[in-house]
Amino acid sequence: QVQLVESGGDLVQAGGSLRLSCTASRSLDTISTISWFRQAPGRQREWIAKSTSGGSTYYADSVKGRFTIYRDNAKNTVFLQMTTLRPEDTAVYYCNHGIVAMTGDSRDASWWGQGTQVTVSS
Repeated sequence: QVQLVESGGDLVQAGGSLRLSCTASRSLDTISTISWFRQAPGRQREWIAKSTSGGSTYYADSVKGRFTIYRDNAKNTVFLQMTTLRPEDTAVYYCNHGIVAMTGDSRDASWWGQGTQVTVSS
């Protein structure tokens, strides 16, 4: 099973930008789909972005136009570039692969990493 490690979370001001990293333990060529999720206080884990090995990307309406998911195969890393951050973006951000990444349904996950905390101040 591939291991994914999230990093890059920070405290930022509203309107700011931040880039999160999801680093895989093996080549991204072997991972068809990777998705980013987030879980805000008191809320369910939410799917927000998906990247496929075929080059397709998908976004939740809540982040569309502000967040970009992309891969750096040389670094075995999937990035989430976040701009125009809002206080409601405050959450722990996770990446995952497999069925859960394809469906965006967190109930399909067999495991989650530690995530990385993003806090947006108003």
